[in-house]
Amino acid sequence: MTREEHKLRTRRALVDAALELIGEDRGFTSLSLREVARRAGVVPNAFYRHFPSMDALALVLLEEGGLTLRRLLRQARETGLPARDIVRRSVEIYEQYVRAHPLHFRFIARERAGGSPTIREALRREIGHFAAEMATDFAALNLMPHVSAATRLMIAEIVVQITLDAAAEILDVPAGRPDVEKELIDRIVRYLIVVLLGAQAWRDSKTERRHPQ
Repeated sequence: MTREEHKLRTRRALVDAALELIGEDRGFTSLSLREVARRAGVVPNAFYRHFPSMDALALVLLEEGGLTLRRLLRQARETGLPARDIVRRSVEIYEQYVRAHPLHFRFIARERAGGSPTIREALRREIGHFAAEMATDFAALNLMPHVSAATRLMIAEIVVQITLDAAAEILDVPAGRPDVEKELIDRIVRYLIVVLLGAQAWRDSKTERRHPQ
């Protein structure tokens, strides 16, 4: 193993160790650097060769899944399907991704309500990236052409918040219960379609039309 390969392997071990500890029903802010290092099988000083702080490790956890999920959801919105079909396909992709990465989403769920200010701010930025990309795609798909860019962004933010709130329910679906899974997906799709239907009826104020942003 080369020096670079060893470095990447140790970094991965630290990330996985943090996720394992979170999987033991621990909040990230309750974890200590020494605990993470011990679980990863390295000495505490080795931690600092990869991350300057525990908050820096938390940022990696946030970014790790976010980029892939954003790419998958953008691909779903670029299929050329009718809007309702895009909504359902996006929810299905999201549900599958959450179930495949349960520890990442348990981490996000806990840190949204608590955690350090640094982590909460990073999470808000990541949510902002999701919403901004979605608002851009709304415009590209000619959805809600009658509203300002600021309003499209607001609608995208509502959609992102609904899907984030749904992550805990997705993780609570019992194994081997496709009926419960389908019912949950159908409900999330209905929530989002109601939001988008409401957006079609929304009319910006004169001030918003003059200053679309």
